[in-house]
Amino acid sequence: MEEQSYSYDFAEYNGKIEMNIHLDSLNNNESAKIKAYMEKLVERLNIVPYPSTKLSKYLRDGIFELRVPLKNKISRCLYFFVKGKLIIFTHGFIKTTDKTPNSEIDKAIKIRDYLRRNENE
Repeated sequence: MEEQSYSYDFAEYNGKIEMNIHLDSLNNNESAKIKAYMEKLVERLNIVPYPSTKLSKYLRDGIFELRVPLKNKISRCLYFFVKGKLIIFTHGFIKTTDKTPNSEIDKAIKIRDYLRRNENE
């Protein structure tokens, strides 16, 4: 039996896909770079279970961040894992501080918990 490989999707929450809102707020090159980094994350996870901390970092409570350097700014895209090898991106934002704000991590947890409660409906 062939082993399942990693893939990703975007969370829908309150009728919105926050990740798409983040991508739409950027120019085409920045949006394309973030999508390329998402693909890079999937490729790396299919090879090794823990990608470089320059690419991805564990934050807390099952939430990770994908770090994407853009011209003059840094994008953070928060995600979690479901059903083994499915990555769900909750939302993204432009980093303005050295540390990921707790409010952004809390938002990702809220979206994850909402999806888990509603997955069986």
